Amino acid sequence: MFAASGSVWEISQAELAVRMVLAAALGGAIGIEREWNNHAAGFRTHILVCLGAATIMLMSIYGFSQFVNEPNVQVDPARLAAQVISGIGFLGAGAILRNGSGIKGLTTAASIWTVAAIGLCVGAGFLTAAFLCTFLVLVSLYVLNKWEKQLLRHRRTHKLEVTFSNDPEIVGRIAEVFIRRQMDISQLRIHPDESEEGAMKLEFKVKRIRFEKLLEAVGEVGRLEGIKAVETDGLDSPLAA
Repeated sequence: MFAASGSVWEISQAELAVRMVLAAALGGAIGIEREWNNHAAGFRTHILVCLGAATIMLMSIYGFSQFVNEPNVQVDPARLAAQVISGIGFLGAGAILRNGSGIKGLTTAASIWTVAAIGLCVGAGFLTAAFLCTFLVLVSLYVLNKWEKQLLRHRRTHKLEVTFSNDPEIVGRIAEVFIRRQMDISQLRIHPDESEEGAMKLEFKVKRIRFEKLLEAVGEVGRLEGIKAVETDGLDSPLAA
């Protein structure tokens, strides 16, 4: 986009500043989407990753230009960039959280890794790829996310934990509540409740058809005789999954 000053190993101060500001802007654009959806790595994190990657790329290409003409010196502009790609993994790993049998943060970890790649593109002056990648990432995170939720809305499951007195017939009554509403039960497990002597805990997953039906079922289970507590993985929003 910009013409390098002098030779391929030199860059003007203005172009240097433009690339660094552009990296911060592109990284921030992706970070805003993550921040808006309350993910672990948000606006500032994505800016720092993209800007840091761009700075390292700029240093890798132009930071050692004074040694280019030295005898027995081989310049490899991609050497530091390769370390960014492999080293950014520690940030991605920090964004991944395990919650029981589920894992959260994989998309955010992937966005951090992709933002690093965008920063490297900006630092190297590969601006068309940087803009295109940013656009496709935003489409993936925002547009495709909504499409995916709509497509899989009937496949979502809720995890429920029901604490009840030690009565085998209660399990059948609980199952009847959900079966009557045509809601599938899976991964059922019964074990003693460690927090209360003589009580049992039933853990299972329910395939949700409509949010209203799920609320009705949970309310009815809570009113059954012998039920001490009903806990779920979140019923505060129709979009909870």
